[in-house]
Order: sequence, then structure tokens, then C-alpha cells
Amino acid sequence: MLLFSILSTSQFSQSLRDMVGVIGAGSFGTAIANLLAYNRDVLIYSRQKELVDYINSNHTHKDLGVPISEKVTATNDLQEVAEKCQLIFPIVPSDSFRSMMKDLSPYLHPYHFLIHGTKGFDLKGITFEELGKKPIDRKDVCTMSEIIRQESVVVRVGCLAGPNLAKEIFEGQPTATVIGSKFDEVIEAGKRALNSRHFQVFGTHEITGAEIAGALKNMIAIGSGILTGLGLGKNIQALLINRGLMEMIHFGKAVGTSPKAFVGTAGIGDLICTATSEDSRNFTFGKRIGQGEDREVIKKSMPELAEGLRTVAIAKHLADHLKLNVPITQMLYRVVYEEFDIEKGLEFLMRYPYYVDVDFL
Repeated sequence: MLLFSILSTSQFSQSLRDMVGVIGAGSFGTAIANLLAYNRDVLIYSRQKELVDYINSNHTHKDLGVPISEKVTATNDLQEVAEKCQLIFPIVPSDSFRSMMKDLSPYLHPYHFLIHGTKGFDLKGITFEELGKKPIDRKDVCTMSEIIRQESVVVRVGCLAGPNLAKEIFEGQPTATVIGSKFDEVIEAGKRALNSRHFQVFGTHEITGAEIAGALKNMIAIGSGILTGLGLGKNIQALLINRGLMEMIHFGKAVGTSPKAFVGTAGIGDLICTATSEDSRNFTFGKRIGQGEDREVIKKSMPELAEGLRTVAIAKHLADHLKLNVPITQMLYRVVYEEFDIEKGLEFLMRYPYYVDVDFL
């Protein structure tokens, strides 16, 4: 009733057909803005005034070197985004998502729809540096939709999940995504805004499962990249992806989600894509680790965050609290954060006593 006390039915329907907002002008945010521009006028937010001016003057992304649709306008004013757009896609790194929501929140109303595109976890009540020094449990680990609800009055929340490599989207290659939301109207609004001959949109009510799958697949992609960096082949890569999926499902079940989201486009689809592509930041990070490069050197040389790096640490410590049997997650943590010998880690996993193939059905 609150929603329709603010907007009449006709105003509400019209607002979903008007300008759409994107918060975050990184590679994925910019790719989504271009996809939205097939159907709508788009307002994209960046904190960088220089980038905003460059986009508006040249319709090209200064840092990415990719063209941007004439229907996309850039701004560095969050209030403008909230006032002009009822449907907003926040797509910023997980470690800055909460601060972004705190900045955006004063301008939001219950009638806004937010569909985020961030695949990672946030920590509440504990800092990243305190991991391992303080115990954590599920209440300390937040998905992005949980942050939106915690930090704003917005109720109608969704997430973008699925195999969405930005480079392929920029090239106009066909792909698909899943919008996860408990609200049918959010899924339908997202479909209307994004569906095109280039982009197929599915829907699911399993939003938490889709978010957890989207975050966890990044750390499996790091492991897959490590194998490639070692010069190993597809047999062992396929085994890692398969067993990694089992661990993702165990995590999901431990926090109350069903396996459904993990065996769909948001799970297996995104996992295969991210864990096998040179265009995946997480796969590339792992590959360079496998080739012997230093973790900190790789981090400094990558223009955008490999989300799996944070996820490995958060997932490892959450698994410790939940007493989950997740050997890949544990070994990835040791290799990435404790400089454990990769060859010994691989030998351990090959000898690990998996007694059954599929154990979640």
C-alpha cells in the first residue's frame, strides 16, 4: 500500500518504462548500460568526474576503450540517478558496495527497484583483516541484496547472475543471465529492460542461492586458472570444476538454500564460463599464480578486482565455523594466502577420499 500511496498505478507503470540507472562504470557496469540502451535511455554513475565528462563528450569509455551507446548519459550525482530512475542496477565491487549504498540510501524510496550485479560477499561486524583472528558465522557474511535491505528502505531487490563476461557483451556476442528475486515484478521489470536479440533473461525466486553461487564460483575459477598456469589439461580442470560445484552446493545447503540455483544458469552456467575463460579476471588471476607470480604483484597489475580473492578468505573462515567438508576451498586458501606449495596442494586433492560422486541429491 505504501508503494501506491506514493505513485499511482499509471505513474508506477510509466516509471518502469523510463530511464534506467546503472551505478558503477567498470567493465560489467558499462556492458550492462550498453545492453539496457537497446531498450531504454540509461544514466550511468561514476565517482570520477573526468570519466563522466569523457563518456558524455566521446561516448567511449576512457579506461576500457570501448564504445558506449548514444542513449547512455554519465553522471557523478547519485541523487540524480535516484530521482530520474526507478529501476537501478548497482554494479560495484563487493568491498565498496555497503559504502555506496550508504551514500545512495538518502535518495531512495520504497518504490525503487534495485537489481545488483555484484558477485561477492561483504563482512558485517568484522573487517577483512580480522578474518582468522575472530570467528565468523553466517550473520557476519552478507550478500549484496542483504546489504541493500540493511542500508535502505528498498524492499524490491534482485540480482543479476549467470555467465556474463563483459568482453563478450561488448563484442555483441549472444549471452544470457538470470535475475533472482522474491518479487515477480522485479524479475519482469529486469526482463523488459534487458531482453534483446543479444541477451536472454531468465528468472528465479532463489535469489540467495543465485548470489551465493555467483560469489563462490569465482574462487573455483581461481583454482581452475592455477591448473592452467601449471600447464595441466582439461581432465583435471573438469574434475576441479565438478568437485568445486559440489562444495558450492554444500555451502548453499549449510546456509539454507536449495541446490536448485546451483544447477541452473546462475550456478553451472556461470561456473563453466568463469572457470574456463581467459576473459575472466578470476581465472586470469589463478593462471598467473600457477605460473609463479606473486599475489600482491598480480593484484596491483590488474585494473579491476578479482572478486574470488576476497571470497576464498571469507568462504574458508565461514566453512571453519560451519564445519563444512570443503577441501578445495581450504586448499585454495592455503595456496593463495599462506603460499602453500601448489604441487603439494594438487597432490593432496588428488588423494582426497571422495567416497561418492554426487552426494547432495
